[in-house]
Amino acid sequence: MVYICVNFSRKQDVMQNIVQILESVQLKWELFQSWTDFSRLHLSNKLAIFGIGYNTRWKEDIRYHYAEISSQVPLGKRLREYFNSEKPEGRIIMTRVQKMNWKNVYYKFLEITISEARCLELHMEVDWIPIAHSKPTGGNVVQYLLPGGIPKSPGLYAIGYEDCQEKPHSPHAGPDPGKEIQGEVDVPSPQASLRVEMESTRIIYCYLGIAEVRTLQQCLFLHFQANTKTFSKEWVGINGFLSQNCIVEPGVSPKSIYIKFVEVERDFLSAGSLVECLEKAIGYPLKFNN
Repeated sequence: MVYICVNFSRKQDVMQNIVQILESVQLKWELFQSWTDFSRLHLSNKLAIFGIGYNTRWKEDIRYHYAEISSQVPLGKRLREYFNSEKPEGRIIMTRVQKMNWKNVYYKFLEITISEARCLELHMEVDWIPIAHSKPTGGNVVQYLLPGGIPKSPGLYAIGYEDCQEKPHSPHAGPDPGKEIQGEVDVPSPQASLRVEMESTRIIYCYLGIAEVRTLQQCLFLHFQANTKTFSKEWVGINGFLSQNCIVEPGVSPKSIYIKFVEVERDFLSAGSLVECLEKAIGYPLKFNN
């Protein structure tokens, strides 16, 4: 089975992001009593973001042991693996309770739809793709050069821009996962060079698109191939932003634009609150989504 957080090279970052999401929606911890409780109907068939926590006899505050997005396996089955001493995950937890390292074990979860799980995958697992520009034509107008390989299928896509002066402040940063999450190995990514570059440029999400009626390729083409000759300052939203960015002053480069996308089956795209899901994950509002 594959879970979003198993991608080893990004394990720490993904874990921190999941903890941030769980903290931002202010879920209450539930005391674990018996792993058979997770066979209950209300847990058996759900996909969810979940966290496992613990406290000790010396400190009542609950700390995170683990957090995950269970996007392919029902929550009830996944939790049973963490609270069943016959499973590797559960053996770790039960051993720490038996040795009195921990006092109590807790869990919390947020149910999600398949489309919301894919939206979180888009954020946490998919790299940004920079959009190239042509040389200025007609004096001060550049054209976007979309990359090849954009799927002719439905899905989700995000548009972002580089702004070295702007760093969105998250109003719900949550606890310091580096201190809260226990038992996780802190290993730097062996493929960190690209990600470090992306992080240093501070790519700001500004739009989440849903390619439901049209394909991903068609949607992105419509955004990036707008005719700048007919551009009006009255245009608003993402298309106006992208078109305005094509009109540059001599000697001034346009703002760097990036995209990312993920394929999602059309039947799933109408479920969930995708914009709010992404906004919670990134910690700030999307500028061009209503």
